[in-house]
Amino acid sequence: MSIFSERLKELRMEKGISMTELAKEIGVSAIAVSRWERGLQIPNIDYAVAIAKFFNVSADYLLGLVDF
Repeated sequence: MSIFSERLKELRMEKGISMTELAKEIGVSAIAVSRWERGLQIPNIDYAVAIAKFFNVSADYLLGLVDF
């Protein structure tokens, strides 16, 4: 599992939302979110930015470049 997938799942769980709810918020399928969280795929840059904005974190945090 990648740092991105771990942080995505952690942020989603902290916010108390389902994969389906996150998917609707950023305009993807729940299957895509599931694949990202399991480390099977990574999102393109547009979706990574959308995820960062939704959770109010930096893309650097999602990618594991910073720890805050």
